[in-house]
Amino acid sequence: MDTVLIVIHLMAVVALVVMILLQRSEGGALGIGGGGGGGGFMSSRGTANILTRGTAILAAVFFATSLGLSLLARWDDRPASILDEVPTAAETQSGETDGEGILNQLQGAPSEEAPAGPQVPSAQ
Repeated sequence: MDTVLIVIHLMAVVALVVMILLQRSEGGALGIGGGGGGGGFMSSRGTANILTRGTAILAAVFFATSLGLSLLARWDDRPASILDEVPTAAETQSGETDGEGILNQLQGAPSEEAPAGPQVPSAQ
């Protein structure tokens, strides 16, 4: 399901970019469509309406697939945190937990006595 939605999303993205680039800009400098008068396959008004409508439809498809992908990622069976998977020392040794988390165990670990204040190298 994820792969199908990603493929549809990517196709909508490419089509949306092409559709936007085909539209005539306000200044007319970036528009690909022909600007001259007379004849042609479609009038400029009809082309603008089709491109605008197509852009709106593709934008709605893009929005829907984006929401669908985010919902699928949310409901996937993954742990919420990497710390949820880390076994405590008690679990690794005896196979059962004593209710203490890994951070509580680290706080109770013996540490070397560090002198207070800034460390300055001794004079030679």
